[in-house]
Amino acid sequence: MTKFDLIGPSEDILRGSIEDAMQEFLLQLRASGASEKTVRSYRAAIKDFISVIGNKKVSELSEKDIHKWRLERVRRGFNRSIRGRSSETTLYYYSLFIRSFIKWLGLRISVGGFKKGSRKLIETLKTQEIFKLLNAARDTTDLLIISLLIETGLRASELLSLRWKDIDLEAREIYVRGAKYGEERVVFIGDLSKKALETVKTYVSSEDERVIPMTYTALYKRLKTLAMRAGIDPKRVRPHILRHTFATESLKRGLPLPVLQRILGHKDIKTTQIYLHMVKEDIKNIYLKIYSISGIHGGSEIVGGRSI
Repeated sequence: MTKFDLIGPSEDILRGSIEDAMQEFLLQLRASGASEKTVRSYRAAIKDFISVIGNKKVSELSEKDIHKWRLERVRRGFNRSIRGRSSETTLYYYSLFIRSFIKWLGLRISVGGFKKGSRKLIETLKTQEIFKLLNAARDTTDLLIISLLIETGLRASELLSLRWKDIDLEAREIYVRGAKYGEERVVFIGDLSKKALETVKTYVSSEDERVIPMTYTALYKRLKTLAMRAGIDPKRVRPHILRHTFATESLKRGLPLPVLQRILGHKDIKTTQIYLHMVKEDIKNIYLKIYSISGIHGGSEIVGGRSI
């Protein structure tokens, strides 16, 4: 997890309620550069904790409260799935967030930990499916969305926060300012994206306008409609699946893993390494081609000194 440089709570906060302390904690997170998405995640975890133990005073918090919350969530899970995560994975992350909050309060209370849920098999689209989506585009906005997601690996939130001032068409670079962890990075513009951007930009009146002026819900629905038009299962066409597709295709085409890590904006290269298993069959085929008997001996096998 990313560490944030936070100022400790005041005596007034420590004498007040957990919810008041939470509000101060979230303000500190924002001030330290945490993204709104990160702040929302912390808020959701702490509010869930409060919903189980009650909004008591900070001074009354004890390990019994932690055990009560943990036991409740192990037994009953969560009221709703969180962006497709299992209860086990949600519990893992919420425990980390609550632990950070408790540590900020300066309380010597053990939160413990949970094993992270097993990662689901990463889904990607096949090359022909990408072509089907492009052919199903109804307008330049459809084309721009698909080309940017598939050629840059941007997250949905990053795509939707892009403004024209962040794009340098001549240098073929996009400056991603609303990135995860609050860090900026640069991604590059492919041929399809460049043509789509050049077409759309002719209608732009201000560099401060958003490139894709829509909500996440609108983007999600638009992709579903495109999928149905293309004859692809709508469940398989989501922003993050297009990001996965970009990552695996990049590796297949020879992009070094550390370079892919920087383009995707991963803090830890271990996160990027999850895509390696997706190209295992390609690596295996190359290996067999190189090390097959026919490959080694130029098309003939040597047995007992004779070619066969």
